[in-house]
Amino acid sequence: MTDDERDVDWAEAVCALPRGCAVIVRHRDLHQRETLARQLAGPCAARGVKLLIADDLEMAQRVRADGVHLPQKRMAAIAAARARNPRWLVTGSAHGVASVCAAARFGADAILIAPVFATASHPGRRGMGLVRFAALSHAARTAVYALGGIDDVSVQKLSGLRLSGIALIGGWTEP
Repeated sequence: MTDDERDVDWAEAVCALPRGCAVIVRHRDLHQRETLARQLAGPCAARGVKLLIADDLEMAQRVRADGVHLPQKRMAAIAAARARNPRWLVTGSAHGVASVCAAARFGADAILIAPVFATASHPGRRGMGLVRFAALSHAARTAVYALGGIDDVSVQKLSGLRLSGIALIGGWTEP
């Protein structure tokens, strides 16, 4: 997941990803988001990495992205995303049981449950911890990814829990 508050060569970061990963372009500034999405389209395609656009169906269509990522408050837009492009990968964020259930009910392909651990992306905010994450993951009826404070140490703590994978920002872009 990209973050406009981090000074990262995002194309280089994409080139470090293995085939089958996905990048969610979520820069908050719309112009920067679209510019970055266009810059990453080629490297993503070359690496077999899916390109998703955060919360903008029109932009995802313009840049020919592989899908969209929706915040928990916009889960109902999953139907609109499917109508716009039935081939899109559609993911959503969830921070509680209601949003986990909504994502599954509306047909999200995957849910990013966050923040599992404390994260630099949300300074001062506590992570939900392993017990709550495990409960939310268990309640989900679709693929689940852990997001928030994921690094070499925290990923070990997640082993054995119901999840399809991990989502990263700092853990992806920082040595």
